[in-house]
Amino acid sequence: MASLFDLTGKVAMVTGSTKGIGLAIATRMAEHGATVVVSSRKPDACEAVAAKIRDNGGKAVVIPCHIARKEELRNLVDQTLSRCGGIDILVQNAGVNPYLGPAAGMPDDAYERVMGSNVRSNWWLANMALPHIAKRGGGSVIIISSIGGLRGSAQLGTYAISKAADMQLARNIAVEWGPMNIRANAIAPGLVRTDFARALWENPTLYRKRTKDTPLQRIGEPDEIAGAAVFLASAAGSFTTGQTIVIDGGTTAGSVVSHDD
Repeated sequence: MASLFDLTGKVAMVTGSTKGIGLAIATRMAEHGATVVVSSRKPDACEAVAAKIRDNGGKAVVIPCHIARKEELRNLVDQTLSRCGGIDILVQNAGVNPYLGPAAGMPDDAYERVMGSNVRSNWWLANMALPHIAKRGGGSVIIISSIGGLRGSAQLGTYAISKAADMQLARNIAVEWGPMNIRANAIAPGLVRTDFARALWENPTLYRKRTKDTPLQRIGEPDEIAGAAVFLASAAGSFTTGQTIVIDGGTTAGSVVSHDD
């Protein structure tokens, strides 16, 4: 019986896929039948993830890439085409945040790194990959954004700006490439237990505040984001485009009134 979530025969390129949300997405897409291109800066880490996917019966190809380097993004696309025959799904997950604090104190080089890696690199890679996705008859672009892109932040202001830009990038791709049967969406996670967000969830004060204010009273796990990515990549999401799907345990819906209050 055909499944709405079947990705058999599809090629999924996932940046930043050796840990956290990217790893969960790559693993789940492989479980649903996709050939996954595992990519991050460290070849050894990529190989370890690909080996585990293969050991579990999935298909994985390793193509390391530093997303801030345009020539490496070009190589990522070219090698994917050469080794996998095409691209059907592009998951843009890799990103950076080298600074935590008020925007007025952010060094220029940190600002350039955030905007370059989180926005410009996604723009570069999308423009490189989209014509090839169109040649396959269409497909799906998924950009991992953040609820930071929907809210102001006293500590993550520039990161939040970059993530708002990613939401707009998804909308623009949806409009420009929709006639070629390409869908583009963003996923905006709340606080998720990843190494990337460790400074937030390991801080006892921030952790207590977030879990107290969040309706589900906890932070998320990477696998809870992966399911939405599979949905957006598969037939189940075939009429969903130009959207930002928020997965945050209810944080942006409103704060909980504690029973102790």
